Amino acid sequence: MTEIILATHGLTKTFGALKVSNNISIDLRPGEIHALIGPNGAGKSTLIAQICGTLTPAAGRVELMGKDVTHLSARKRSLAGLGRTFQISALAMEDTVLQNTVLGALGATGNPWFSLRPALKNHALRGVAEQALHRVGLQDVMSTRTAELSHGQRRQLEVAVALTLNPKAFIMDEPMAGLGSEGSKQLTELLDELRVEAPILLVEHDMDAVFALANRISVLVYGKIIATGTVDEIRANREVKEAYLGDEA
Repeated sequence: MTEIILATHGLTKTFGALKVSNNISIDLRPGEIHALIGPNGAGKSTLIAQICGTLTPAAGRVELMGKDVTHLSARKRSLAGLGRTFQISALAMEDTVLQNTVLGALGATGNPWFSLRPALKNHALRGVAEQALHRVGLQDVMSTRTAELSHGQRRQLEVAVALTLNPKAFIMDEPMAGLGSEGSKQLTELLDELRVEAPILLVEHDMDAVFALANRISVLVYGKIIATGTVDEIRANREVKEAYLGDEA
């Protein structure tokens, strides 16, 4: 039986009369990229917020490595191995690339009393940060102010920060957003390599990237998963074509 790294079981969330998450059960397996797609307003961000701990479900549970983390805070889930990149960058733009990455490594220690300045001189923390930057190809811009990076480089930096947590699973929320064709190509290659280190739950509108990367795809429409399958299965699914893919299938 395949080990399940991350799973939701019957996640349900309502806002007034609107059921934004309707009994959602999905899972993430070792070495895979599981893409979550769907039209705007389908409830993807709400689902991700429940998985990551910034929103509490009305019903259902979230499991990481077989342990129930439904009632853990976002920070505790992060320390447990849930690495997240955001649709809108959460980086400190005035800090350097290395400083942002050291902050990630510092956060992974769970030590709130350690400040950035001594952390930069800590060989262990700096080593973790530099290794992550090498992993994503940013070793040559470590001293660069983050605000001076290209959009694609900032996406790479977000992945590096997540890597400092030694994640068991990645949650990536529209990492291709705002990238040109070359940036998308580079990030696609990086994600393809990263899945070996930790599987990725990928929320993405770039269907070329989704079709190139995904082992499985789940389609969310009006708060409900209408299909889960391989790329070929999803492309051939009539309900998915009508609800979302259209000619892209």
